[in-house]
Amino acid sequence: FPLSILFSFLLKPETAAVLKRTVEALMERGAVVRNLESLGERTLPYKISKHNERHRRGGYFLIDLEAPPSIVSPMMDHLGRDIDVIRRAFMKHPLSKTEECSGIIPVNYEDTLNAKR
Repeated sequence: FPLSILFSFLLKPETAAVLKRTVEALMERGAVVRNLESLGERTLPYKISKHNERHRRGGYFLIDLEAPPSIVSPMMDHLGRDIDVIRRAFMKHPLSKTEECSGIIPVNYEDTLNAKR
């Protein structure tokens, strides 16, 4: 099941530790992490009060992963308890349709030669 998780967190020197904790928790629950992308520091869409603090800015990260849908609820709980995570969201990727290869289509060279005359 292709999913992405977008989360913002406090900008601290422990950024790598937050990412490591999150990725490890995903993998413990059976997820396969495909990509980790930093979207940089941004202003939050609105002031967020979390863990007795008010936040206006945060670091955003996007994690692409494949996991069963049952992982979403436990991970939302896990990230909700993490004091460094301000906001989190899971997004489902639509499954891409794969076209079956029809093989090599033979070319009729006689028709091609006659058409040019």
